[in-house]
Amino acid sequence: MTLGEKIRYLREVEGSLRGLDRPMTQLELVRAIRKQLGKTISQSYVSQIESGTRPHMTQSTRTLFFKVHPGFLVDDPVGYHTELVSDLRTTEGKLDVWLLQGSERFASDPEVSEVMIKAAREKDTRRCLILLGTILDTPGLADRLLEALKPQAARVANNRMSGGRCAQ
Repeated sequence: MTLGEKIRYLREVEGSLRGLDRPMTQLELVRAIRKQLGKTISQSYVSQIESGTRPHMTQSTRTLFFKVHPGFLVDDPVGYHTELVSDLRTTEGKLDVWLLQGSERFASDPEVSEVMIKAAREKDTRRCLILLGTILDTPGLADRLLEALKPQAARVANNRMSGGRCAQ
């Protein structure tokens, strides 16, 4: 994970922890740092970090972010993985990170991105994915649920499919 991805992820987590039900904006982050620590950092600096224009930050700047260990706020080495899955909590955390990273990759499809963020915010992410699998295993259930819960989305999907059926 790059430094920029980590900052975006931490803004997501902080937003959730602060009850915003959304990521903190870059400006909210800057204001929170100023209010809580009495230190200043600019929104453009945060933007440069997140976009990768500025590939790293100083040690003193790393200490300002979300009370995480400053060593976390660097790019991970190529091929680095945290593969210790010893209990469900670790699995949950990995699923949440994976979904949040995926939501960034699908930013051009806001509906898919938003669903991935919602799943990551769920208390039991694993259960959500298992439920999705069960729905998809039941022939026609996904189509019926979409029609019942989001009729407009079902019509759009049907138009996209040009009369064909969604693969089960």
